[in-house]
Amino acid sequence: MTTSNMNNVENTNGTSGKTEPKLPVPAPQGSGVIEIEATRSALGESEKLMHSLSIAPSQRERRGSRNSFGASLPIPRVKRPSHLYRPGLPASVPSFDILAAKAQDLAQEKVSAAKNVAFIFDIDGVLVHGDRVIPEGAKTLEILNGQNELGLKIPHIFLTNGSGKPEAERCAQLSKILNSPISTKQFIQSHTPMSALAEYYSTVLVVGGEGYRCREVAEKYGFKDVVVPNDIVAWDESIAPYRTFGTWERASARPRDFSKHNIDAILVFSDSRDYATDAQIIMDLLQSENGRLGTKAKDPVSQRIPIYFSHGDLLCPTEHKYPRMSQGTFRLALEAMYKAITGVELERTIYGKPEKATYTYADECLTSWMEEIHSEKVLPQNVYMIGDNPQSDIIGGNLYGWNTCLVKTGVHQGDENDKENPASMGVFENVLHAIVTVLRKELGADFKFQFDIENPVLAGAGVSAVE
Repeated sequence: MTTSNMNNVENTNGTSGKTEPKLPVPAPQGSGVIEIEATRSALGESEKLMHSLSIAPSQRERRGSRNSFGASLPIPRVKRPSHLYRPGLPASVPSFDILAAKAQDLAQEKVSAAKNVAFIFDIDGVLVHGDRVIPEGAKTLEILNGQNELGLKIPHIFLTNGSGKPEAERCAQLSKILNSPISTKQFIQSHTPMSALAEYYSTVLVVGGEGYRCREVAEKYGFKDVVVPNDIVAWDESIAPYRTFGTWERASARPRDFSKHNIDAILVFSDSRDYATDAQIIMDLLQSENGRLGTKAKDPVSQRIPIYFSHGDLLCPTEHKYPRMSQGTFRLALEAMYKAITGVELERTIYGKPEKATYTYADECLTSWMEEIHSEKVLPQNVYMIGDNPQSDIIGGNLYGWNTCLVKTGVHQGDENDKENPASMGVFENVLHAIVTVLRKELGADFKFQFDIENPVLAGAGVSAVE
């Protein structure tokens, strides 16, 4: 989606015009949810027409109709640390930290500037390719975790449209690949903010991912009753006539009589592993009466249950030489199928980059991480998004007011900046080149990317990989 398209999306009363910035829609007092106004149309992209629908500002007010018009995207409130870390030097503090504290005492102005810089990293195509590390990605995290002339942790979090596993498991996997500690507190997957939807829906169909991992993710988020497509196929195999249902799948499924149970919402958490089966079941539910399989809705709009997608990326970098199709292509196929069969445009809600709600949630996480590592509950002013996809990483960062850096190690591989969604800082060979350029811009051309433990005041020379 181009910048001009995003700046002139339909507003929440169904009329066309430029969307004005608004404060987040507050959730009821005491709730763990914040509602962020959606920045893109809720309607399928197979036809650029809006229906004249009455759109309520809050998901809660729409629960009776079970429709999701894209007026807001709930995100969870980020839990702040229960207590602040108070700087001190007890006997157990490693010698590195003691020397770093001395170096920082001698360079207070530079320390303040460094704390006012933050990096938001996409992961696939920037730091890793699948399970294979990009060497410059590992070096980048070393620098930001303290291997710099100040011995200072420079704030950074990870914002990925990747999905399919619990956050703790993905962080452990990335920590091993990148040889740097990554906390769940600084890690956001595309479906992480969707945990807020557990306050709205009880029984949900969760689609995508390997095996039953996304069921596990949804249950960790607090959803009370999580159904996956295999549960439905195990109940009635005729629903998926082209599917061979294996012994393991049958043994792991949780079948029930779905003709007696309503499903409240459909959540596409990750890439489909079986397009035919997943699309058939989703289409059945979207045409049913309020999510009851085996029924046909008399009104395809008022009786349709909502469907949410964790992101809209069409392509994703993998270990293959060319990017592979991702969740966005599955969504476009569903939109076209639904329109062709029903004659009605599909309404849906999309999380992930470049949706504003995801960036708002990133701000919440970054502020919390600043409090965690520096005991300062502030949001750094100079935020840099580093990504490989102009249509998600770069356009989202630009529209949210961040600085943006485009790297050539993922989806974007050309030397030229993207014409429709140009990165404000330009194009870089890799993530290391990007952060070196940014830190020298913010902290001075003489800033060193090595911590000299023997003499922290006279820090060593720069990073050989970029010199």
